[in-house]
Amino acid sequence: MNITYVLSWIVALLWVLTAAGFVFVLLRAARNVPLKKGVPVLIGLAALAIILTVVNSGLVFIQPQERGVVISAVQPTGYRADTLQPGLHWIIPFAENVISYQISNQTYTMSIASEEGQRPGDDSVSARTSDGQEIYVDASVIFTVDPSRIIELHIKWQDRYSEDLVRPLARGVIRDAISQFSVEQVISSERFTIVEQISEALTEKLQENGVIMIDFILRNIAFSPEYASSVEQKQIAEQQSQQAIFVVEQKKQEAEQARQEAQGLADAVVIAAEGQAEARILEAEAEAKALEVQAQVIAKYPDLLTYVYITKLSPNVEVMFLPSNAPFIFPLPDMGPNIPPTDELPSETP
Repeated sequence: MNITYVLSWIVALLWVLTAAGFVFVLLRAARNVPLKKGVPVLIGLAALAIILTVVNSGLVFIQPQERGVVISAVQPTGYRADTLQPGLHWIIPFAENVISYQISNQTYTMSIASEEGQRPGDDSVSARTSDGQEIYVDASVIFTVDPSRIIELHIKWQDRYSEDLVRPLARGVIRDAISQFSVEQVISSERFTIVEQISEALTEKLQENGVIMIDFILRNIAFSPEYASSVEQKQIAEQQSQQAIFVVEQKKQEAEQARQEAQGLADAVVIAAEGQAEARILEAEAEAKALEVQAQVIAKYPDLLTYVYITKLSPNVEVMFLPSNAPFIFPLPDMGPNIPPTDELPSETP
């Protein structure tokens, strides 16, 4: 616990006791019942309260995340040349006082959302691009106070540096950077370039005033209702175009599939026709071989043809009759002995 807080409570308690004792002594005196030791005790309490009040006014405790600027009535410049570092310090009571400055990181946010930024309502940065489009930028600046330049910062800005220095510088730098690019570049290809450019410019300007920028965050970019509507229409048109391209490509694929199927059917028909033709050729070759064998047999055995002819007419006829007015009757050829044995017939080659 900070010793100065404890001492402040003790001083306050002593002054309360002193006041209560003074009232009590007055009441007893009014009733003609004076206290023999009341006045000395009251004087002692008052003296102790005064001493501790003086001591408490001279003791200053600086937190680790703070630095102190000593405003002094005894210094010609009105302040001490050195800042107070963390720890317990002694200053001249009632002649000097200390103003503490935070050196930890701080964030200043400017947002279109009413509850996100330091200021209520829409606090986004309105800027115009190089092609005249109005956009709204949400941004945050993370910064800290330069510990070695706190006195300079106090002289120039006191505790107003956040609102009167960081805010206007950030808004101005953002507008200057946005004005160098078109709206298409801002939302796409040049966004990182813009952030880098803003960071460099803002770092330089803040450093000139004793503030160190830690980071710049481009949170969001919004558009005017008119431009947002045009962008939406453009996106719809692009989506429709992509859909049309997809449909055309799909039709091409379907046509190619149909072509391949038709080609497959045509190839199958050709293959079937070739197979049938080849089968017919083989069949014709077989028939030709068979006829050749038959011709060889008939040439060797001429009576065989007559035999086959007669047997085809009637298997049971062994005599041929001619008309009654025919002067001749021809004997049938011998049907059995002249038929060649099977092993003498020439073999068929398929």
